[in-house]
Amino acid sequence: MTNAHSLPAPPVAARRPRTMHTHDDVRVDDYFWLRERDNPDVLAYLTAENDYTQAVMAHTEAWQKQLYTEMRGRIQETDLSVPVKHGDYFYYTRMEEGKQYAVHCRKQGSLDGAEEILLDQNQLAEGQEYLRVGVFEPSPNHALLAYSVDFSGGERYTLYIKDLRTGELLADAIPNVFYSVEWANDNATLFYTTQDDAWRPYKLLRHRLGDDPANDALIFHEPDDSFWLGLSKSKSQSYLFFGAGNMTTSEVYFIPTDAPDATPTLIHPRQRGLEYTVVHHGQRFLIVTNDQAVNFRVMEAPVDAPGKAHWRELIA
Repeated sequence: MTNAHSLPAPPVAARRPRTMHTHDDVRVDDYFWLRERDNPDVLAYLTAENDYTQAVMAHTEAWQKQLYTEMRGRIQETDLSVPVKHGDYFYYTRMEEGKQYAVHCRKQGSLDGAEEILLDQNQLAEGQEYLRVGVFEPSPNHALLAYSVDFSGGERYTLYIKDLRTGELLADAIPNVFYSVEWANDNATLFYTTQDDAWRPYKLLRHRLGDDPANDALIFHEPDDSFWLGLSKSKSQSYLFFGAGNMTTSEVYFIPTDAPDATPTLIHPRQRGLEYTVVHHGQRFLIVTNDQAVNFRVMEAPVDAPGKAHWRELIA
């Protein structure tokens, strides 16, 4: 057991008050400065915390190794995910014993078909201290793959496009992409979100393959730092949904995937305390909302008239 008198003093973070104003609320955060990843003072403080932890836990090192060995021994290192059918392909990931990262694969036609390796994370990780793959989105025609990679651990991803017919990367490389990326049906247009300095997704942009990402079209900007921006595609593959939301309020727009240049359509403007989510079904949208329903209810509205004035209750 470690002698308490032999331990170093625990590090104490300096208080550097920062006042923040959100709506009518004023908050003071003494430790906001610790978010500054490149600040030498932050790095020094983290190093001190790590040194202190190692000193305090030194007497448990043998137990740590024993626990790690036991837990790893219960892991099935060679494993396969449940295949997901997308078009004529079955997509899945697999792990190989002795390797740290997943291999992304697919088979065409049936699960008895030949395996095609799309992305081997172990190869991506060669020569890197860290690797995490964010998005993994095949194009609608299954000829291209959009995937994002973080090599630093800072959750700042770069988006790459791989030609699955040749195995080559396209010249397109888009920095600072968040976890949301979706294809339009033309197989040449991508929508993606980017983050601000607080890692909040706040901008939606449109990229044409072959164009300079610096010239990508800004589709939406959320200036309110209490809202996050989200992006998704309907299961019907017919619409892109995006919008801003927080814990109590939401606002949703849509764009037809067959018309990526179309002006986004707003379903209902944000209204404090009103939440709603939208899915596409045939000629209508199904909307789950807390409007006049504390425990939410299901509404429907025509695709060509989706505003709240046209919502009709389906399930109370």
